[in-house]
Amino acid sequence: MPRGATIDCLLFHDARVETIAFDDISEHIAHPDRFIWVELESPDSRTVAKLGEEFGLHELALEDAISSHQRPKIEEYGEHLFIAVRTVQLWNERIDIGETHVFAGSNFVIAIRHGAGSGYARVAERLRGAKNGARVGAPYTLYLVLDLIVDQFKPVMEAMHQRFQTLESLLIGGSELGRANLERLYALKRELTLLRDAAEPIQEITQDLIRMHPEFVIRELKAYYRDVHDHAVRVSTAISHLRNSTSDAMQFHLASLSLKQNESVQKLAGWGALLALPTVVFSLYGMNFRFMPELEWPWAYPALLGATGVAVVVLYRRLKRRGWI
Repeated sequence: MPRGATIDCLLFHDARVETIAFDDISEHIAHPDRFIWVELESPDSRTVAKLGEEFGLHELALEDAISSHQRPKIEEYGEHLFIAVRTVQLWNERIDIGETHVFAGSNFVIAIRHGAGSGYARVAERLRGAKNGARVGAPYTLYLVLDLIVDQFKPVMEAMHQRFQTLESLLIGGSELGRANLERLYALKRELTLLRDAAEPIQEITQDLIRMHPEFVIRELKAYYRDVHDHAVRVSTAISHLRNSTSDAMQFHLASLSLKQNESVQKLAGWGALLALPTVVFSLYGMNFRFMPELEWPWAYPALLGATGVAVVVLYRRLKRRGWI
């Protein structure tokens, strides 16, 4: 068995399933009535090369399978397909984005995982316990892989929605307004963008399979493939709505901060006006003019203080009524 990968290699034949050695694949692949399922995790180039020899895979597709930074796509190479999709997983309240590369032929399906992902053990389990007349083969297995990838978006979206609701309640309650919450909103929007980039191509991939590859989307499974496509559309729509809500929340947050700053400026201006009134009056008396008639009046100083105090009180009440202080 090649090193550098975790391999699950199953052979389905005559309603039986057995685990076979990687090197024995060539003995079974030539029989069209036998189906082989293989799962690899981050294989090295030697393992991928061996995989190509056993299944007769195209060299360009093998080059893509080694790299973990492929754009989501579906490509046809002779008698087999190569599909690259992004996968998502919630880990410690953080989104991990991975990739899965799928080779699908007439009697085999190979799933190569890179990065995040819980694996395709569920696919193998469903293949082992196929019910309701489901015939184990490439069409059914490819559907199970795509269905699992789309289903993994659900818990991630639920967590993202919960995070947004928590931030939204803080903003609406006005208990916390500051840079920290704005950074959290921006981080949430950035993660939603990653989710969108992972989910939207699945729509195109499933649509291309339904329209252009009837050898995989057989009549008995067409409704199931459409269901995967519908789930992908709903996921993309939910992501888009949540991104828009996050953008609105960011705008609301910025507007609230701006309003709070304006209120602070108003209060400073109001107190400045109150201080300016006595400052101007007493500044005039500090200029030591020679001819100031009131200087000779006995009650001039107390009267001036009283008049200034009354003016300040009147100004204070008007500013208070208008919310400036």
